[in-house]
Amino acid sequence: MAHLKLGNYATSPISQDILDKTQKALGFVPNMYNKMGNNPALLDAYTYAYNSFRANSGFNSVEQEVVFLSVAYENNCEYCMAAHSFVGDMMSKVPTAVTNAIRDNKQIPDTKLAALSKLTRSLTANRGNVSQDQIDEFLEVGYTEVHVLGIIAGIAVKTLSNYSNHLTNPVVDIAFAGRSWKK
Repeated sequence: MAHLKLGNYATSPISQDILDKTQKALGFVPNMYNKMGNNPALLDAYTYAYNSFRANSGFNSVEQEVVFLSVAYENNCEYCMAAHSFVGDMMSKVPTAVTNAIRDNKQIPDTKLAALSKLTRSLTANRGNVSQDQIDEFLEVGYTEVHVLGIIAGIAVKTLSNYSNHLTNPVVDIAFAGRSWKK
């Protein structure tokens, strides 16, 4: 696998502003942000889309983590699996059985969340090409067609970070290390 040899520093005022705001909000800057900050368009697009997904996707915080973890699983992103497992455990209150089922490629013990993860994974793996039967199965558990579009927004956000992480190989932050993951 290819790796870029970038430092952990912002090279633009746009990146530095985002990193400063992140430091203030979280108390630290995730290593992924430092790597992404080498290109302000990437970091800016990621943080804007991430915040928009959180605020406007139509999913609650548990469902958002299911989307993010399902995409990270399909894209084999070790960094995002660790980070979103931590966020799911500590901030979004995702049941550990749900998080672990996604991480371990097992059945999710919640019908609605299982359908969300299944469609998210299929949309990710098949680059948006899924059957009507798959959409109908998702809708049957209580989601709407608007939620299908919300999944696409989540896939876009995580694809930015997953692909960047594959190339820049950020070290998993100490905060997330307890939930390190390998497929």
